[in-house]
Amino acid sequence: MHKSGAGAIYSRISSKALLFAALLAPACQAAGAEAAQWPSVGGSLESQHYSPLADIRKDNVAKLQVAWTYHSGDFSKGDASHGGTALQVTPLMVDGSLYFCTPYNRIVALDAESGREKWTFDAHAKLDGIYTPVCRGVAYWRDTQAVAGAPCRERIFMSTLNAKLWAVDPANGHACKDFGEAGNVDLLHGIGEARLAEYYPTSAPLAVNDVVVVGAFVKDGQRLHAPGGAVRAFDARSGELKWVFDPVPPGTHAVSAEEVKHGATLTRGTPNVWAPMSADPAHGLIYLPTGNPSPDHYAGTERGQMDYYGSSVVAVDATSGAVRWHFQTVHHDLWDYDVAAQPVLYQQHVDGKEVPALIQATKTGQVFLLDRLSGVPLFPVEERPVPASTVPGETASPTQPFATRPAPLAPLNITREDLWGLTSYDKRKCREQFDALDYKGIFTPPSLRGSLEYPGLGGGVNWGSVSVDPVHNRMVVNLQTAPFTLKLVKRADYKGGTAGSDLVGLGPQEETPYVVLRGPYLSPWQTPCVRPPWGKLVAIDLNTGNKLWEHELGTLHGLAPLVGDRLHWGTPNSGGSLQTGGGLVFIAATMDKYFRAFDADSGAELWRTELPYAGNATPLSYRARPGGRQFLVIAAGGHAPLGTEPGDAIVAFTLPGQ
Repeated sequence: MHKSGAGAIYSRISSKALLFAALLAPACQAAGAEAAQWPSVGGSLESQHYSPLADIRKDNVAKLQVAWTYHSGDFSKGDASHGGTALQVTPLMVDGSLYFCTPYNRIVALDAESGREKWTFDAHAKLDGIYTPVCRGVAYWRDTQAVAGAPCRERIFMSTLNAKLWAVDPANGHACKDFGEAGNVDLLHGIGEARLAEYYPTSAPLAVNDVVVVGAFVKDGQRLHAPGGAVRAFDARSGELKWVFDPVPPGTHAVSAEEVKHGATLTRGTPNVWAPMSADPAHGLIYLPTGNPSPDHYAGTERGQMDYYGSSVVAVDATSGAVRWHFQTVHHDLWDYDVAAQPVLYQQHVDGKEVPALIQATKTGQVFLLDRLSGVPLFPVEERPVPASTVPGETASPTQPFATRPAPLAPLNITREDLWGLTSYDKRKCREQFDALDYKGIFTPPSLRGSLEYPGLGGGVNWGSVSVDPVHNRMVVNLQTAPFTLKLVKRADYKGGTAGSDLVGLGPQEETPYVVLRGPYLSPWQTPCVRPPWGKLVAIDLNTGNKLWEHELGTLHGLAPLVGDRLHWGTPNSGGSLQTGGGLVFIAATMDKYFRAFDADSGAELWRTELPYAGNATPLSYRARPGGRQFLVIAAGGHAPLGTEPGDAIVAFTLPGQ
């Protein structure tokens, strides 16, 4: 059920320590096509984060310059009502206009060529209790049955932090009054009792065919009977509820759309879908990355069989919501290893044939390559024995799935000798912590003594997912190594405060025998106890599963005064990459505020520039008009839980003289 905050733990790293140390899909699918548009947050519904545009190339990328910068004003370091903001949005570009949402749930429309503001729409969303105000994107839809020029023939959909789904006319920024009630649908309808800021969407809705599909974040670790994680599809014209995927196990009654319309409550405590979704309109399938059921770190008999669809990628029918297949990446998840990364679609080449395929990257650093029509792995996946739980009442899964190709991107096991410190003192302290914890590899269950979780609950790979060059069948993925500690405490023995945190600190896990304490595995200098790099960028040949290259991602620039640029240790990162027809990989994502371009063939860094704030988002590239300039755009507004300064900039780059 986790959200985006893998690097939240590193907001505590001290600078002192570091001083020491269908309409949409074709546009971006076809190789060599002059794609002008970017109508989905992934470029297309297949979410490849790829642009075939090639004006910006390896030999001229160093000449990139800022074309324009837009400031929304919507950012905060946090106050008594909500936490600091994160700007994780990828704008859309349709017919010469950019559309994006701010962390305050305003939609902004800009002229894509000049950056001039055209209009804004304010949903007036209440942010009370939101730990990190964020909106990762909006969705675009065109009504093929409406008369040209009719109001709201095209629509921008945005889901908000106060759990509403809005439809807005991109022509003028006015709400589409025929959608729901005065332009919006109440997403709390059918959810049942929900506490303050316990249930709300953070990722973009998915508009496919004539429905708009939404999931939601559910606050981690709070209680057994948390609001359910059902995914719902609404009629894109009227806002009527069309179908529900209520993720209960087979043999259990799944609440239907008709029942919800008549007052039924969706099943509580089920796995949710907070991360971005993707779709294959040609085959009528939507792909859902699921979280784990409530609560996160203890299941016992209390959670029952709700694990069935947990920590999985689930393929559902776009028309009915019926499950076509699902693949589980973690069984009986006790680690908060929910699937955070957006599923990404591509064509796998097998024995001279093309197989419709899907990439599912995970927080464990494993990447599963699947047939997207059946869910069958394209390379062997092995069920291997893993450690048993020592907690009374808990039974961990005896095996877990391990991908064989690609090989895991992060180590599956670390030893005492692998621990790291800036000095012999803090290295010794890290080893003392290690000796006091239970650790037997990647799937060591939480324990009463305390256990080490590596990679940590943020990954590995998080919501930024992967990018795919469909011409070379090359995947590029950024990840981090962010170890955590977990400790279960008998409820009767716990004497601390009862206010539940969502990242580190207390998880109350109400209605179970145990609370959980989560924290970063850091040295006394507040640096990670594992060896750098703490962030890296990896390229994989999808046809073979072989690694092509690997590069550290991030320096300590701005974090360690005087020496930061010389410390190429990588940083925790949030956001994703973009590949282009010019043979380049563009990515920001790091804590050092740099926006970088890498040679997609070799992994060599070719260009970097410092942004006004860290670019903890995923870039896009487009032409604003036929024959026009190629633009490269990134949202640079930081990520408060990651420890980067909140801001509000949308920055566009292009080549001079075009």
